[in-house]
Amino acid sequence: MDARSPRRVLRFSLAALALAIALTPSTFAAAPAPRGMWVLCEGSQRVLEHPERVESLLADAHALGVTDLFVQVHRGGRAWFDSRFADASPFAAARSANAGLDPFAALIEKAGASGIRVHAWVNVLNLAANAQAPILMRLGRDAVIVDHKGRSLLDYPEYEVPPPDRRYYRMGTPAIWLDPAAPGVAERLAATFGELAARYPKLAGVHLDYVRYPDALPFAPGSRFGVGLSFGYGAKQRERFHQETGLKAPFGDDLSNADAWDDWRRRQLSSLVARIAAAVRAARPGLQVSAAVIPEPERALTVDFQDWRGWLDSGWLNFAAPMLYTRDSARFGYGVETLGALAEKRPLWVGVGVWLFRENPPGAQAQLARLAAEPRLGSVLFSWDALRENPELLAALVSAQLEARAAPNK
Repeated sequence: MDARSPRRVLRFSLAALALAIALTPSTFAAAPAPRGMWVLCEGSQRVLEHPERVESLLADAHALGVTDLFVQVHRGGRAWFDSRFADASPFAAARSANAGLDPFAALIEKAGASGIRVHAWVNVLNLAANAQAPILMRLGRDAVIVDHKGRSLLDYPEYEVPPPDRRYYRMGTPAIWLDPAAPGVAERLAATFGELAARYPKLAGVHLDYVRYPDALPFAPGSRFGVGLSFGYGAKQRERFHQETGLKAPFGDDLSNADAWDDWRRRQLSSLVARIAAAVRAARPGLQVSAAVIPEPERALTVDFQDWRGWLDSGWLNFAAPMLYTRDSARFGYGVETLGALAEKRPLWVGVGVWLFRENPPGAQAQLARLAAEPRLGSVLFSWDALRENPELLAALVSAQLEARAAPNK
């Protein structure tokens, strides 16, 4: 053994484990629940820009027991698919580097041939720092969300809370955020993702991310208490609220009709999800629609106006992926208990932040083992890029998967 090449040995070990899983007798029990894995478009691996990495992706997916890949193809208003509505320059560059072939279509084909489904992962309302996104060029600055003091996020310095409020608050995710209630936003996004669904006949689903209102830290439960920062207060949105309800919208220090206003904003987000789902399924009947969501149902409903339980009950989503990212074993356990109860009626795949355990692979193994004890819940690993960056963590999870598959036969 060459002691000077530990990573070479580790790569060999991973390959051996993957082969062992592939050769496992069919008498072993099937996985009790689906397992997904998120694959970043602009992470360390950039698989759509490096199609030669697809084989490694699929080998890792099989070794980890992954049934579904969530491959990011829309971020910051930029598209890794051919689009009339988003900036398709990343797609054009990737196709040019791939002899004119569509890397995403090729990935879907290869994954499908190996028994793995592919979902198109799209960022919906978060534009990162792309102030030149086509949707903004089309709709103007009124499409960007405004806080309760009348400040657009376009005017936030580096998209972070401006002084003097910065002494007390921070953006949960600093970025340009679209307002789902702004004129034209829902229509444009539904057209974008409907176009995506139509272009890939073998796509398994469309997976929505950042489909919520932005939040500020510390979290404030809606507008009724008059604390913290709240968003969605554009002049046109407030006027529309008045026209639809006959009520005055709260603004600044005025808390008039706060409960009705919060409920109205929640309905705008739900309407967006319904429109996207309708557009996607019109383009591809039977296509699955899913969403990455805030894991605490009460916070999702009152802080981010994300009524994902209602989206599932209405049939707009086929399943949801609550992002239960934490190192805290107690919090994770309580979250699994809560989500397990909800999964009696609603399909849920729990997002596991395995990247948090770069220095502690047994911690990730423990969370996945805890989740496996709740057979009603699927899982989604975040992310393939993080696992590739941390081969010891990847090896630990592959080993745990092999042991889990063999366990019923011991």
